[in-house]
Amino acid sequence: MTESRSQDWNHACLALKLLLIDPAGLGGISLRARAGPVRDRFLDYLNQSTPTVRIHPSMPSEALFGGMDVAATLEAGRIIKSSGLLRENVCPVLAMAERCGPLRAFELVRFLEARKQPIALLDEGAEPEETVLPILSERLAFHISLEAIGRLDAVGEETINPQNAQHHLAAVDVSVGARHSMTLLAARLGIDSLRPPLFALNAARALAASTGRDHLKDEDLMIAASLVLAPRAIQLPADDMEEFQNADKALEHQHEPSHDDSEGMIPQDILVDAIRPQLPSGLLAGFQENARRGGAKGSGAGQKRRSNRRGRPLPSRRGRLADGRRIDLIATLRAAVPWQRLRRRRDRVKIRSSDIFVKSFEEKSDRLLVFAVDASGSAAMARLADAKGAVEILLSEAYASRDLVSLIGFRGDRADLLLPPTRSLVQAKRRLAALPGGGGTPLAAGLKAAGDLAKHARSQGMSPVLLLLTDGRANIALDGTAGRSQANADVQIIVRWLRHSGLPCIVIDTASRPERSLTSLAHNLAGQYLPLPHADATKLARALT
Repeated sequence: MTESRSQDWNHACLALKLLLIDPAGLGGISLRARAGPVRDRFLDYLNQSTPTVRIHPSMPSEALFGGMDVAATLEAGRIIKSSGLLRENVCPVLAMAERCGPLRAFELVRFLEARKQPIALLDEGAEPEETVLPILSERLAFHISLEAIGRLDAVGEETINPQNAQHHLAAVDVSVGARHSMTLLAARLGIDSLRPPLFALNAARALAASTGRDHLKDEDLMIAASLVLAPRAIQLPADDMEEFQNADKALEHQHEPSHDDSEGMIPQDILVDAIRPQLPSGLLAGFQENARRGGAKGSGAGQKRRSNRRGRPLPSRRGRLADGRRIDLIATLRAAVPWQRLRRRRDRVKIRSSDIFVKSFEEKSDRLLVFAVDASGSAAMARLADAKGAVEILLSEAYASRDLVSLIGFRGDRADLLLPPTRSLVQAKRRLAALPGGGGTPLAAGLKAAGDLAKHARSQGMSPVLLLLTDGRANIALDGTAGRSQANADVQIIVRWLRHSGLPCIVIDTASRPERSLTSLAHNLAGQYLPLPHADATKLARALT
């Protein structure tokens, strides 16, 4: 058992105890941990302290929040309402919170803010980008990770009686100086929301109330900052305070602090040193990665596919009326009528839940054909002419199949989006009228640009397909430097990323002779290889469709 891991476990238990003291002021806790004995022990501690109910993001709204039970209403002939799992004085425990969609997250936030109840989120994401939606996570005071804690480290916990501490909570006073210090520290850590410093002050108040005190100590503020602010930090605090001191002087002219205001202030260097051990490892690298992913604001639902069409109707099937499902009235009556004599109802048709049929559809997403065209070398003009003709032919047929087409050209040291996703033949001809050629072959940059576009298209409910036209002679690395060895190494990295994303790919060999490296590239992409050394636009379009 290591001392640091044991300390992490004690911090997690302390956060839970503070949440039980002030559930309305702290909101809840987000627990990053996979299923195992450590998480089970933590949840057992929660279950012993307060009533809990386990819920899942895919549960019907009626099961969570209650409402009219349609099946029971039809059977009884009068309105029957069902009570949901979420009720007062019960702490919801949301399993697989990283898969919670925006609509369900909004429903939970609206319910919890109306009831002033806490919530526990179980973040079971396997990858860094699989995280809880910000609409939920930013409303919870504590973000705890148990991933590095072993079974032998999860021992020892201090007992706090929430009832006794809650009586002292209202008497704990927070000075203006303490608020100023916590807000300033949050700004230095790059936190741009006012909720975290408010959560930190509430945590400090709960910590003081647990010992029966009516005032805050410096230790309370330092512990609260390490629990609430440190896990949210996206930048390292600067060593110099000149910028913040200038801001303080500007504020002093507007508001002269009294003796009581400055009494609760803590020097910033002391606060920074207190939370430094709790700052995330690799903070700067993680921040750059989050910025590149757009702050990880996705649902984290494992590439869940959304359809942006109604789809083709399928035969109805038995099911429950939940989450917007539509009843097939004819099929339901057809199933219920033969049983009416046994059910002994003559005035009306008696329908039971087993008679209900719901409508279903075969949903299809729009297909996006992403052309990544190698525009380098002396033969670039010929390849671009073939690609231009193929795109125009596909666009002329897209009206019937409703496909979208996009074009990415890579040459020199970069890749450019030449044609955004479109079905417009006029716009395509205008964008494809003059495509430059020549220079090096940044194959890795072209693949990365195509992969980013495909990832964005998936988030919009499309089904992207990558069509790579190249001769396979990569000689420009991702950073723009020349060199075949580094360029090929970057290509392999991007290829592994594309294969992991499951993007369908077709590699079209435009060299005068079939290139063996492109055969290996297509195999690594789990795609199709098409050697078309003498392909014109018509043959190319026929091969792709």
